[in-house]
Amino acid sequence: MSANTATRDAYGKTLVQLGRENPDIVVLDADLSQSTKTIMFAREFPDRFFNMGIAEQNLMGTAAGLAASGKIPFASTFAMFATGRAFEPIRNSIAYPRLNVKIAATHAGLTVGEDGASHQCLEDVAIMRAIPNMTVICPADGIETEAVVRAAAAYEGPVYIRLGRAKVPNIYNKDEYSFQWGKGITLKDGGDVTIIATGIMAAAALEAAEDLGRSGISARVIDIHTIKPIDRELIKKAAQQTGAIVTAEEHSIIGGLGSAVAEVLCEEAPVPVIRVGAKDTFGESGTAEELLIKYGLTPGCIMQAVERALKAKGR
Repeated sequence: MSANTATRDAYGKTLVQLGRENPDIVVLDADLSQSTKTIMFAREFPDRFFNMGIAEQNLMGTAAGLAASGKIPFASTFAMFATGRAFEPIRNSIAYPRLNVKIAATHAGLTVGEDGASHQCLEDVAIMRAIPNMTVICPADGIETEAVVRAAAAYEGPVYIRLGRAKVPNIYNKDEYSFQWGKGITLKDGGDVTIIATGIMAAAALEAAEDLGRSGISARVIDIHTIKPIDRELIKKAAQQTGAIVTAEEHSIIGGLGSAVAEVLCEEAPVPVIRVGAKDTFGESGTAEELLIKYGLTPGCIMQAVERALKAKGR
């Protein structure tokens, strides 16, 4: 793993690059551009940036109108406000007519930190995954974020991109990374159990797998960046070959990656599935590190889940 980067920072930098390449790229924000990093785009392209104020429904409605006019709008605010306050216009004005809007929501999950439960969105993947026509992507690091944002700009249709506040390790090499729409990435091979992670938990899964290896457990690690449409074949293959699955996400275990994986496996390849994530609870104020420990989102917690999964499969 290389230097730490916040996925929101990678998002802001990539927007500027896209803005230079394509005059149809426009960006909207809800008075949080300093935090979402869309300020980078605003400074270079002030005539293509729109601060909609603290009016998230209007943010999404305006983005829909710009998309209907042939622009490629990226609409940003915190995940809590994007998916919570603006659910109805996302559903009815963007997804229903399948308009070309990219919703890039930052500050998702517990690692918002001291802002507390009102800002820590642990439900956004579940909400967006349930909307027809919506693609849901959660990149693992800054390198993957850049590729995701570029792919989203080239894709025709609505996309939800989940981004974070805190810096995370770069697990990928930019020169070697290749993003494929809807295709997970095997980060490490293994035969005893598979850890399927998304977002910041991909780095934690890799760390857990390395520690497990020292105790004789061979753990496969998969990065599922695209939660919808999910890579059913890769998940099915991993279940058939390793016989046990652990999922890891900075999100509620209800409706997120863990639910999506369990849905695939209960239909196609039933094996024990243990979900690591927030357990039907709200967050609280604290540092990102403190919260990840308290809510069980650490490499050590993944290792404990692996032990439960192995026991369930009869090892």
